[in-house]
Amino acid sequence: MQPKIYSLIALFIFCMSCEEKPKEPVQEIEKDFAIDYEKFTLDNGLEVILHQDNSDPIVAVATIMHVGSNREKPGKTGFAHFFEHMSFNDSENVPVGANRKMIPEWGGSRNGGTSNDYTVYYEVVPKDAFEKILWIDSDRFGYMINTVTKAALEREKQVVKNEKRQRVDNAAYGYTDEIIRSNLYPEGHPYNWTVIGSLPDLQAATIEDVKEFYNQYYGASNATLVIAGDIDFEETKTLVEKWFGEIPSGPEVESLQPQPVTLAETKSLYFEDNFAKLPELRMVFPSVEEYHKDSYALQILGQLLSGSKNAPLYQVVVEEQKLAPNISTYQYSSELAGEFVFRVRANEQTNLDAVKKAIDSGLIRFEKNGVNERDLKRIKAELETNLYQGVSTVLNKAFQLGQDNEFAGDPSYITKTAKLTNAVSADDVMRVYKQYIKNKNYVMTSVVPKGQLDLVVLDAKEATVWIEEVKQDVASEEVGQGEEAEYEKTVSKYDRSEPAFGELPKFKMPAIWTGNLENGMRVFGIENNETPLVQFDITIPGGQLLDPKNKAGVASMLSNLMLEGTANKTPAELEEAIGLLGATINMYSTNEDFHITGSCLEKNFEETIALVKEIILEPRWDEAEYKRLMQGLETGLKDRESNPNAIASLAYNQLLYGKNHPSAIPGSGTLESFKNISLDDLKAYYSNLVPENANFHIAGAMSKSETLGVLETLNTWKGQAPQIPTFQLPSENNKNTIYFIDVPDSKQSVLNIGKLALSATNNDAQSLDFANEILGGGSSGRLFQKLRIEKGYTYGAYSGTGTSLEVAPFTVRSSVRANATLKSLEIIQDMVANYADNFTEADVELTKNKLLKANTRAYESLGAKLAILRNISKYGYSNDYIEKNQAALIAMTLEDYKNIINKYLQEPEMIYVIVGDKATQWSEIKKLGKPVVELDIFGNPK
Repeated sequence: MQPKIYSLIALFIFCMSCEEKPKEPVQEIEKDFAIDYEKFTLDNGLEVILHQDNSDPIVAVATIMHVGSNREKPGKTGFAHFFEHMSFNDSENVPVGANRKMIPEWGGSRNGGTSNDYTVYYEVVPKDAFEKILWIDSDRFGYMINTVTKAALEREKQVVKNEKRQRVDNAAYGYTDEIIRSNLYPEGHPYNWTVIGSLPDLQAATIEDVKEFYNQYYGASNATLVIAGDIDFEETKTLVEKWFGEIPSGPEVESLQPQPVTLAETKSLYFEDNFAKLPELRMVFPSVEEYHKDSYALQILGQLLSGSKNAPLYQVVVEEQKLAPNISTYQYSSELAGEFVFRVRANEQTNLDAVKKAIDSGLIRFEKNGVNERDLKRIKAELETNLYQGVSTVLNKAFQLGQDNEFAGDPSYITKTAKLTNAVSADDVMRVYKQYIKNKNYVMTSVVPKGQLDLVVLDAKEATVWIEEVKQDVASEEVGQGEEAEYEKTVSKYDRSEPAFGELPKFKMPAIWTGNLENGMRVFGIENNETPLVQFDITIPGGQLLDPKNKAGVASMLSNLMLEGTANKTPAELEEAIGLLGATINMYSTNEDFHITGSCLEKNFEETIALVKEIILEPRWDEAEYKRLMQGLETGLKDRESNPNAIASLAYNQLLYGKNHPSAIPGSGTLESFKNISLDDLKAYYSNLVPENANFHIAGAMSKSETLGVLETLNTWKGQAPQIPTFQLPSENNKNTIYFIDVPDSKQSVLNIGKLALSATNNDAQSLDFANEILGGGSSGRLFQKLRIEKGYTYGAYSGTGTSLEVAPFTVRSSVRANATLKSLEIIQDMVANYADNFTEADVELTKNKLLKANTRAYESLGAKLAILRNISKYGYSNDYIEKNQAALIAMTLEDYKNIINKYLQEPEMIYVIVGDKATQWSEIKKLGKPVVELDIFGNPK
């Protein structure tokens, strides 16, 4: 029998009494928490860990390879990450291209990741595809190297280069990590370069390099395989032996010993960032590696310095000197070394010398005041809760078991982590501060917007990074599928052809109960006793729709201010009360709703709701906090101007909805609307927060009677619901036009292409979602397969329809390399225009199987169950709507698909928004044959 996993998912909670003086928390966290497992080793050295969890008919599989960028050589950087990509291509016994395509079609999800120290491959699939995933995983692991071709190599180079362009070259502060690593770690140190590496190194990679890397590191003895979920141990052992037992052990991979670094001097560097709109300061001190005894005290030190309103750095930098909306300090440990980081993204036009001096002042205050024992207790509770939250799903359990086995030699090391964290004393914290931070050398970076060198820390030296030049018509970047490799299959004593599906798991809606409170609020619940947790959400209709005219952002700002204390608690006292429980709180506003959300232990639910009541009914209206939050909002809105995706989204929504519609404006508002907001506006909006027409949703270890009994206390919360305004959609939709926004020297072009489609209450909504699956539903969609897998133009390409009461858009989204902008647009245009004609009976069957099976894993978490309840209350769906949707999916014919596509996805009615480099792309996009209009970064015509 499976024991309960006491996982304290720290999602948004309020769990203290309403007394002015906080009492001790009622929570006691299990100190001897453990995940039960069975471990064994195959003859080839592969270590296997099994964990049984039959609460859902799904299985998670994770393979952790003990090889990351720390095994690379100078001149061949980024290779571990590149090989991860190559591994997802072809293998001997799996059809070409199937690895990325088939798993989603089985209803599963899949991905991989590379760090300094490891590479991980992972999937979650419905139980019926369990043996199939062992087949495809083992083939990728042990039988892929013979299938590598030059065409596949060149194609994947372009994909990885696009990933770097998207995450580094086209992102504000994207080069900072490279600057820090090359200066913190000496030349030749395994952390001297970034995980993604350099583009010149990547471009120079050969097939011989790939084979050398595989033969050196991809032996069975250099990995841990973890399988978690609805499995039978004995059956699984047999299957693992069959599919993984013949993979060669590989050469012994020598263990790397810790390589901590010291700096002979402090290094101060600056960089002018093409995308950044705000100055940012980082200070990075050499520290200790993962699992080092001091790493736990350093982690707590980070929280003590900046992680609360009582923290000295927060007080000085944010509250007193008002230099930034926030500051973060944290310990980052890897296998060989560690870093202790100070990071401040300052307000616009703030001199970073002032930030540095403020940090120094905060550290002096910390030295003087020492460690507050109450803060120490709070942080330990928060950190321990984070440990439990990290094993709240079968996939997260697999990750934790595998990582601790591979790097600590103990799958159950999480138990030791909890104990070591709890054992940290105030003396330990002060000791590590003096040993690793006080008067020690560090690397400091001043990253500023172009043309703002006056903000750089005095005497900083210019940092050097390699920056790609955007060129048109680069022949080496034009790739294709190429020929399949010719090779002799590896001999096996087993039949390594694709196994059959197991018994099909059936998704069944969880039992849903409903109730009503006297104050008019409806209650929707799902009881789930797998863990002693509850997660809840109060949804109040209105949200941004109730923002006053020309004051977009009022609802969002109110949601932030209401968490800054209550009438009986200062902001610091409220934060401490939450922290002592190891919990979190959240409020937020969307286009159509205002949300109060939380999560806590079932035994703390009554105290949680008492605090919710206090927050709702006794707001503090703290003027100082209001001013601080408004300053932070202004900084955040300015920072948004540095994000090409945010720029594209703003213009796209304005073009679809018209500038006066709330859906055209981000929920946090704009720099223009921000200037119109006052504290009185927030107080006026507060009157809209009433229980009439509101809905309380709860999922977890609470029965209907228990929940309604606790919620009776909310009946003193009363009020009449406001009239929700309606807004007209524009009669002109700017169709069949390209709108271009220039961000000079962009290495990629951000594409948003689409049109207004339908509301979530439209009877066609689910059918359109079904119809999109073949086009843009994940990595198996045609957009992804064509633009990434075949052409190598992008890191990802997807499409889909939004969900709202208002008519939502259908959108195709991608970021493509700059010199492939026109070709990508031509592919998307043709694919959408001919989608109905090219939809086949095979697509009908594929869509049905894919979505039916995906439902088995889609509602595993309490958060997913909560989403079911929100859909029912907001859109009027029936309590068995998912089962009804499944029946409708099964009944859809080819003609139904074609009709729905022709009705909503007419390509000539779509708009094209492109954010990219005008100098190289303006003349190119004109070749698409549509009118072209240039906009500024705020969506205004130029």
